[in-house]
Amino acid sequence: MTTGERQSGGLSTDIIVYVVLLAMAGLQIILAYNSSGGRELLARMIVVAAVQALVAVMFFMHLWWERRSLVVSIAVVSLFVLFALQYSWSDSFRLLHMSPWAH
Repeated sequence: MTTGERQSGGLSTDIIVYVVLLAMAGLQIILAYNSSGGRELLARMIVVAAVQALVAVMFFMHLWWERRSLVVSIAVVSLFVLFALQYSWSDSFRLLHMSPWAH
């Protein structure tokens, strides 16, 4: 199979994916207004948002047609950067309150 045969979906595939993303956004709105709230709502919203982000990245950034090793390496680096950002938050909050060396 050549690259041209694999990517033959064209504009129709992009439109279908876009409609799916819009439907997922609508699902989030429905969940927000009909759910009881709390941790259950948070878990549902995070799952829908993660699936929505995965679909957007895989199709609109054309990662669906790339080698799996590239996709995995991008995912590992992205997760490392996100965890590194989470690690620095506590220091930022400490500096915000103007006590840089307080314990």
